[in-house]
Parts: sequence; C-alpha cells; structure tokens
Amino acid sequence: MFRSRFTRWDGTQRVQLAPARVFEKLSEYLSFTDDLQQAMDWLARQGMEWDDLRVVGLDEILEQLREEMRQRYRDFNLDHALDEIRKRLGEIVDRERETLSERTGEEGIGEKLAALDALPPRLSEAIDRLRSYDFENPGAKQAFDELIGELDDVRDLEEFARRYGDLFQGRESLGYGDAVELMREMERLKKLEEDLFSGDLKSLDLGDLQQLLGERASQDLRTLRQAMEMIATSGYVTRQGGRDRLSPKGVRKIGELALRDIYQSLLGERLGTHAIDKRGPVEVRPDLTRAYEYGDAMHIDLGATLKKALARRPGTPLAIEPSDFEVYLTEATTTASTVLLLDMSWSMSWEGRFAAAKKVALALESLVRSRYPRDYLGIVGFFTRAVELKLKDLPEASWNMGDPFTNLQDGLRLGAELLARHPSRNQHMIVITDGQPTAYFSKGRLYCEWPLSFGGISMRAAAETLKEVERVTRRGVVINTFMLDDSPALRGFVEQI
Repeated sequence: MFRSRFTRWDGTQRVQLAPARVFEKLSEYLSFTDDLQQAMDWLARQGMEWDDLRVVGLDEILEQLREEMRQRYRDFNLDHALDEIRKRLGEIVDRERETLSERTGEEGIGEKLAALDALPPRLSEAIDRLRSYDFENPGAKQAFDELIGELDDVRDLEEFARRYGDLFQGRESLGYGDAVELMREMERLKKLEEDLFSGDLKSLDLGDLQQLLGERASQDLRTLRQAMEMIATSGYVTRQGGRDRLSPKGVRKIGELALRDIYQSLLGERLGTHAIDKRGPVEVRPDLTRAYEYGDAMHIDLGATLKKALARRPGTPLAIEPSDFEVYLTEATTTASTVLLLDMSWSMSWEGRFAAAKKVALALESLVRSRYPRDYLGIVGFFTRAVELKLKDLPEASWNMGDPFTNLQDGLRLGAELLARHPSRNQHMIVITDGQPTAYFSKGRLYCEWPLSFGGISMRAAAETLKEVERVTRRGVVINTFMLDDSPALRGFVEQI
C-alpha cells in the first residue's frame, strides 16, 4: 500500500534540477563571453530562473547577508560596551590601593603605588601590565585572576570598537557580554561575506549561513551547489590544466541550443527532420499507430488492421469495417539550407575568440550531419577575402595574420552562391564575427581600409557590406549574427543588418 503526503511549498524543499537545463543557462552566459570560467562565475553569482523554478545566486545571498549586518548597525551602539570591565578593574585597583595605603612606609610600597598610578588608559594594556604585578590584597588578587580570563575578549572588543564602532548608531547600548556576542557574530558574518564575495562555494559554512540568515538561505546555497556540481559531473565540462573547458558533449550541446534558437520558425516544404506546426509534407512514424478517424490520411498499418478484423470476426473471407483500420501517426517536417560565415580576421586571435567560434562551427556541422541529414550546411571563412571551408579543413583552420582585414561582403557573396547550389525554402546564414567590416570588393577590385578610430567603423566597407546584405535578404535568406565583441560600432552595424 502506497501513501503520499503533500505539504505546502515553503521554499525549503529540494528543487529538482536537470543537468541539461542548468547547462542551457550556462550557455546563455557563454553567449556574452568566450571564457567558460567567467560564464560559470556569472552563473553562480546571478543564479538561474525558469518559468517554474528559480535558483538564487551568490549575489542575492550576499545582499541578504549585508542587510543583516546593516540591521545590526541600525539597532545597536557600543558606547558602553567596556564600562563593566572598566568598573571591575577600577574596583580591583581601589582595593589594592587601600591595602597599600595602610602599609605606607614599608619597603616597596611606594613603587607599587607608582605602578598603579602609571597604568595605561587602554583597558587591555592595563590588564596585561597587571599580570606581572604582585598583589598585596588577597581579594583584589582573586578578582584580578577572574578578570584576566576576559583579556582576549577585551582586547578584541577594543579593536572591534575602534574599527567599526562608528557604524553602530542604534538606540540600544550593549553591555560587555552582549557586545562580545555581537562582535563574534559580526566576525562570522564578515567571514561569510568574504567567502560569498570570492565565489568559493565549497568553503561556505552551511551551518553559519543557516544560523545567521535562516533555513531559506541555507537551502538556496545547497540548491546552487547542486546546480554547479551538475555542470561539473554531467560531462558537459571537463577539467584540463587546472581550468574548466567545454567537453565535446558540451560543444555539441551548445550547437544544439544554437540550432534550436535559429530554427524555431520554419516554412513547410519537402520531407526533412525539422518538426513544424504548419501543413506540408509529412513523415510516417512506423513505431506509432492509432485507430483511423474520418479525414485521416490513409497511411494504413495493414498488419494491425487485419488483426483487428480477425479478432472481431475470425474466418474467411475477411470482412473489414472502418473501425478496423489502424493508421500510422505522421508528423510534418521540413529541411533547411544553412551557411556558417566564420570570421578569420586577425582580431579573432584575441582572447581565444577564434577557438570558441571554431568549436561552435564544428558542433553545428556535427549536429546537422547527425540530426538533420537532409539539410545542407556550408562553411565560409572570411578575412581579407572569403574562402569555402570543407569539414576536413575546419579542425586546422585558424585566424589569418597575413590577411588581417574583415571582408564580410565577400563572405556574404560566397555564402549566397553556396545556398544557390542547394535551394530550399528555409535558407539561413549564421555570421560569427568580432568586428565590423574593413575590406570589400568594388568592380572586381579589392579595397582595404582601417577604421576611422580604434573600435570605430570603416564607412565605405560598411556601406558596401550592407548593399550585399540587401541583395542576400531579398532572396529570402535569413541572416543571424553572433557578436564576439560588444563595441558600440559593431552593435550599431549589426542593428543595421
């Protein structure tokens, strides 16, 4: 007998995460940088959010912690934190003075009175100096022996009040015991603050977090740890040379996500493997059947149909009725032709940009070949001029120092030629670049020009490239651009595209 118990969701229950969903969020951060470690840091700090759940990031937990610290600053003050110790020390010294005064004239009494008069005003220093003092009053000696056990806390509290006392502006004045407790609590809060700021998930103390910020914050951190561990153990990321790097599985997954975003709205055409929600050619699913309904296409599963007729009335001749018909399920599919335009100019060598772009190109090629075998994928590399890249050339392809300019115009032209050889109603160009164009062809002649300023734009090259964009898009080709740089000039140029 099974029993199920349901409770109201209060945020402390374990969030169910899937590695693929977590890695998808990581890929979103990767779209803003070519540094995997930086993307993982952003993911840990900003957290993750879906329609049905949310994983809190370190920055939000850090803000909760800082608010707890600010609340203590607003509630308490340390103006009288050491009054109790100062009073106890004063009473000890007074009792010792009384005894010394009764023995005035004896040898060494004058030196002891002078030592008491010369005690420093700082409590910890005064207590420390009296450790070597030989008391004459037994009661004062016993009281001091009890006080000496507070020396470390007194010394720490004096330093704490010196550094942070001005921050505590609350109405409630704390006594010595409460002030020491607050000090130790603030030390734990500051240690947590340092660990949260550093982003070191493993060093964070869940016990302290739960005690200081509550069960919800502790559960948030557990969930975040779970998500980050999923990335490390899911096979999408591997550790090489002390750094996290994308594994082949991770590269393929990024390509898959990129294709999903690009091919989210396709037109119906001939049979392919892109599922669509429009009428058009269909593909029979021999593994799935159902009973025939009026209006269905007659993709009949003959074996299942005959079995139903025999089960209904055994013998020959067979009498087949409409209710006996079993038909194969179908799904509408289509194909696409895509050309990947890969920037191979000199600037792509900066910050590992070309390596990241090439990984995406390899992943796209692999995915199209394995999942969309009826599709066409061409690859064009463009630098001062454009060249077609075959798959065998791609693994060893690199940025071009000898021809350092960016001729996107020629890349678009060559890409259009490749698409013309592989006609389809769904034609796409994917451009991966880190800069605006600096080279172009005009009347068969090559022109190269440096930008007007660092990070600026080459006006004529941009104008000629936009003319090529217009010619390409008029043919129904959709251009998708992935920017590896966020300069205003490049963003402005892509917006014009």
